[in-house]
Amino acid sequence: MTSLTATAPVAAASTAIAAPVFGPRIIIGLVGVLLAVLVSGLNEMVTKVALADIRGALAIGYDEGTWLVACYAATSVAAMAFAPWCAVTFSLRRFTLCAISLFALLGVLCPFAPNYESLLLLRTLQGLAGGALPPMLMTVALRFLPANVKLYGLAGYALTATFGPGLGTPLAGLWTEYVGWQWTFWQIIAPCLIAMAAVAYGLPRDPLRLERFKSFNWRGVLLGFPAICMLVIGILQGNRLDWFESNLICGLLGGGLLLLALFLTGEWSQPMPFFKMQMLGIRNLSFALLTLAGVLVVLQAVIIIPSGYLAQVQGYRPVQTAPIMLLAALPQLIALPLVAALCNFRWVDCRWVLGLGLSMLALSCVGGSQLTSAWIRDDFYVLQWLQIFGQPMAVLPLLMLSTGSIHPMQGPFASAWFNTVKGLSAVIATGLIEALTTARLHFHSTMLVDRLGNSPLAERDSTSLAHRLHEQAVVLTSSDLYLCMAGIAVTLILLIFWLPTRIYPPRAPT
Repeated sequence: MTSLTATAPVAAASTAIAAPVFGPRIIIGLVGVLLAVLVSGLNEMVTKVALADIRGALAIGYDEGTWLVACYAATSVAAMAFAPWCAVTFSLRRFTLCAISLFALLGVLCPFAPNYESLLLLRTLQGLAGGALPPMLMTVALRFLPANVKLYGLAGYALTATFGPGLGTPLAGLWTEYVGWQWTFWQIIAPCLIAMAAVAYGLPRDPLRLERFKSFNWRGVLLGFPAICMLVIGILQGNRLDWFESNLICGLLGGGLLLLALFLTGEWSQPMPFFKMQMLGIRNLSFALLTLAGVLVVLQAVIIIPSGYLAQVQGYRPVQTAPIMLLAALPQLIALPLVAALCNFRWVDCRWVLGLGLSMLALSCVGGSQLTSAWIRDDFYVLQWLQIFGQPMAVLPLLMLSTGSIHPMQGPFASAWFNTVKGLSAVIATGLIEALTTARLHFHSTMLVDRLGNSPLAERDSTSLAHRLHEQAVVLTSSDLYLCMAGIAVTLILLIFWLPTRIYPPRAPT
């Protein structure tokens, strides 16, 4: 976008800040923000995968460990909603540097926490700092990149959904097996220092705009921030506490939905809102947000399902599962620029690129539904090959549809919408997959035991038999989850035929 100052009628009247000339300096700044965002996502994934080792080292129970994950995710998603406003007010460069430095400092301190309560506080604050970074990447891409390379900047943002999550398991295995659990927190230090240097050098020095506090939307913060936090914690803790059988979960989800409804209602008439509700009338943006939620559910599942299956049935450690994740993640560095180049041609309709990407994801999930208890790591490689191009082709067109249909002055609002929906969708995906896994695991376990009945096998080696029954229930549950994800992908394909309108690249090459 041309300026971040024009985000509301009040701001539009002020003097616009001229965008700097695009060149190597801006590219360095963009790479710095991209590195910080990738590290932020990796920090969450790695600590989640390595949580058992972290709990063992710090003598933390399972229940306490789930709160570390939930509180980090809650403040991270909430920060995504309000970070664009802060970037305009405190300047993009200054706010990004502060967020990165705070994020790194808290990561250094986490292993030294004297008790569980201190660690929970540090992780909650770190989630706040880390969640503020993804909106900065989209803002930089929209503001500083010229039209003919803007899609490549958005491809960098898409890496956070395709490349970053796939590295969580390999890095967790590396640190816990060969270095030390502390490095699941300290891995961010060096990349954050590099990112800070790149951002400090590459991004322009915009002035402070503290006068925006005169019209600050305090009501929105007091309603929206706790609403998002309550919903995220309720979803992530729901499966463990048996959902609506728990008064805590009922209070979190009910109270969160009520506060969210009040927050969004107030945003409609707010002169300087955090979310511009009127933008939902933009057909392509609404479609992109809806489809993004479904795509993230599928992308989350294709990471969780094989990892869970190999761990429970074959006894794999994270380091042994790493090759599967790397096979789909590392090629994204090449696949995403290629998909961006494809979408940058005027004769290519990004809706069909999206449909092809979703078809590849659906085919991968259908193939995964054929797994048996004999499958090992090598049997998943074919499925990962389909995802190499399926993932970027399912994500990048959504970014193109959502940003190509808006006015440049609406960039910060689009960033708030897209990143908050992205964060909430990832949380909902986790909750949904956990709930489906528990329900189907119970169902298949019950059916297998019923079919066994009074068989003579039940009289012999009951321990071994129980283990085999559990393994078979895990296999059947994994197959069901794959089929469910294939159904979601097919449903999203059908939406393409009647919801989005065609969008052309900002400036197609000739």
